[in-house]
Amino acid sequence: MPCPPREQYPAPELSQATETMTSTDITRALNDLLFTPDLGLAEAVDRHFAPDYRQRTNGVWSDRDSFVQHMARLRSLIRDGHMEVHEELRDGPRYADRHTVTVTRHDGRVAVTEVYLFAEMAPDGRFRRVEETTRLVSGHPDDGNLGLVK
Repeated sequence: MPCPPREQYPAPELSQATETMTSTDITRALNDLLFTPDLGLAEAVDRHFAPDYRQRTNGVWSDRDSFVQHMARLRSLIRDGHMEVHEELRDGPRYADRHTVTVTRHDGRVAVTEVYLFAEMAPDGRFRRVEETTRLVSGHPDDGNLGLVK
């Protein structure tokens, strides 16, 4: 799929500035999606991702339905994990971060992945679009594909 056209980002109005303070972030989103098994996947996705959500990981575009499939598959593979945000920036509807995710699979294998993420936030504070690049820091070479597994 081709990259969607770059949108112009207007200066945030007061209401947007207020919403930004209560916007989601990658830590809350990934904790709900991957590391809170008692929270239903549909509820976690609805909490953090807009209905028109799209994501590009390592050059591959996914729509929201495909993203949900991806998260369901990750939940089936991952026993537990944690993440660390190294840098995080916000500017109106724009969001960027660099974070590391450490996961332990059900088979005991541990993988550490560094992620460089740029995003657009919806007016309600949820992610509308994410474009990210991942890099396996340590783990089995097959774990380098965790960002795309379905």
